[in-house]
This record gives sequence, structure tokens and C-alpha cells, in this order.
Amino acid sequence: MFTALLRPFLRDRFLHLLLIVGAAFCLAVPFRPREWPGAIDWHTIITLAGLMMLTKGVELSGYFDVLGRRMVKRFACERQLAMFMVAAAALLSTFLTNDVALFIIVPLTITLKKLCSIPVTRLIIFEALAVNAGSLLTPIGNPQNILLWGRSGLSFAAFTWQMAPLALAMLASLLVLCWFCFPKKALRYHGHDKIHDWQPRLVWASVALYLVFILSLELKQELWGLGLVALGFVVVARRILLSIDWSLLLVFVVMFIDVHLITRLPVLEHALHGVSQLSEGGLFALGVGLSQVISNVPSTILLLNYVPASLLLAFAVNIGGFGLLPGSLANLIALRMANDRRIWVRFHYYSLPMLLWAALVGYALALLLR
Repeated sequence: MFTALLRPFLRDRFLHLLLIVGAAFCLAVPFRPREWPGAIDWHTIITLAGLMMLTKGVELSGYFDVLGRRMVKRFACERQLAMFMVAAAALLSTFLTNDVALFIIVPLTITLKKLCSIPVTRLIIFEALAVNAGSLLTPIGNPQNILLWGRSGLSFAAFTWQMAPLALAMLASLLVLCWFCFPKKALRYHGHDKIHDWQPRLVWASVALYLVFILSLELKQELWGLGLVALGFVVVARRILLSIDWSLLLVFVVMFIDVHLITRLPVLEHALHGVSQLSEGGLFALGVGLSQVISNVPSTILLLNYVPASLLLAFAVNIGGFGLLPGSLANLIALRMANDRRIWVRFHYYSLPMLLWAALVGYALALLLR
């Protein structure tokens, strides 16, 4: 059991890279380990841990196999199924947040690989891009919008209205790209005669624990909620706790610490003092570019210390979720769940052109709507 838990940590090359980068930064900034726990967004870590357990519960119950089989039979070709999954990912992300949407969509997509000849790796890439596009619409779609909404003083409807042009433009662009990247190829269903056994008890337990966990998040008692979810699975199916990719949590912890160390670099601290004097184009470029390096949520937190929560800033940090892998934590979640080494390179074949297009469209819209 101990070996099974330790194996993902030993094989996680991305985690090893983050640890090496962090060690290098420790040589360039004052070594203050006591500050590191404060740099970690523990709410995000706890929420991620709970969602990992809950979705793994549904996955191991076999229900995704049943749902996937029903879905495949409703679509005639690969293009139709791909566009439905991409649209569903975008829609779910608008009110469930981008990471929760991925925890629902990606396991279901992986199940589809067992049932038909859909190119799963490519589809997961498009789903990652879709949640970045869909989540930017509402104040609750992603963490950076929650921060910006709180600082802006706008109502829920007003914030959504100002973000709608960019969200619609990105989703439309993504669906057009999806149309060309997934051919009108007939789906070949595998296993017509196979009757899959699933575990209703585990599904309903996962749903009940999900409601408990969401309630605990609303009441700001996420640690208690996580404890109840873990205890529930210990009683119902403890194998779930052994099947989770726990190294992903450590990746996020190390990322937060690395970002903290980056922001303490003397060169960066000196440069940020001039942020408030930047032109609109300069601020937009900084928001997009900084997100590529330290992710869009830390970039939002950092920039809000120097500039107000404007439409331009909102567009910039959300567009920054495209492009390089660190641009959005949702990218990392999706690619890790895919469990395919090739996806790490292939993701950028689509995300980098999408970043360029989103930046051009976003900046034009920001100037038009100001």
C-alpha cells in the first residue's frame, strides 16, 4: 500500500521540475521557510482534494461507463460528440467553476475511449480550453473573476454582461476550431454485447458527500467538509483513497511556493512599482504575459495591488489562461487527469495559437467597450 502511494510522487517529472525551480529561487531570495505556508492557497488545496475524492468515487463506481455508453449512442459522428463535450465543458464552467467542470467532464471523456474511437487526448485539450473560455463569463466561473468581482463593485449581472463579448467570441472560435479538428467520421461503438456492472450505492454515496462538501464550502468550513468526505469513503470504499493521484496536490503546493519566491525576486519587485504608470496596452500585455509564468490567479492578486479591477485587467488575466501550461491551474488539472505523456506537448499546438487569437480579439474588445 505504501509503495502504491509513493509511486506517483517518484514518477512525477513535473513535480521534480517545480522542486528544482524552487530550490534555484531560494538561492536568489532570502530563505524564509516560515513564510511558505502563508503563500499557499489552502482553500484551493482543500477544495481540490475533496473534488478528487468525489470524482474518483463516481469513476470507480462504473457510472461513467454507463453514462458514456448512452451518450455514444446518441451521436452519429466524432465531430458531433466532440462539439457536445466541448460545449458542455464550457457551460458547466460558468456556474460550477472551471476545475469542477473538468472533474466531471474529463473522467467521462476518458470513459468514452473504452466505448468508441474518439481521439481522447485531443478532446481533453479542447475541454481544457473550453473551461477557460466558458469560466470567464461569470463572477464565479474561476478564482480570478471572484477576486475581480469583489474589487469592482459591480453586480453579478453587470460583471457577466461586460465579460459576455469575450466569452462568446472565444467559445465561438473554439467551436469553429473543433469543427475542423474533429472529422465527420462515424463513431464505431465497441462492446455492444457487454453489460457493465456499476455500483449504485457508491454513486449515491458520492453524490451525498458532494452535497455535504459543497455546503461546507459555502459555510467556510471546508476542512470539516474534507474530513467528512474522507471518512465517508473510508466507510463506503476505502480503495478510492488509494487510487487518487495525491502527487497532484503536492504539485499545487509547490507551485504556490514557487510563485511566492518569484514575486520576491528583487528585479520583479522593482519593476512592479511602475505598473500603475503603464499604458492600456502595456497593462494588457503584462496581465497576459505574467499569467503565462505564474498563472492567472496569482497574477490577478499581484496586479490588484497596483491597479484597479478594470475590464482591461479582467480580459488580460482570463486570456492569460490560454497559452503555456502554467497560464491556468485548470490546464494542469485536465492534462494530469488525461494520464498521457504526449498531451503535455500537444496541448501547446492548440493553446498557443488560441492565446494569440484571444489576445488580439480581447484587446480590440476592451478598447471598444471601455
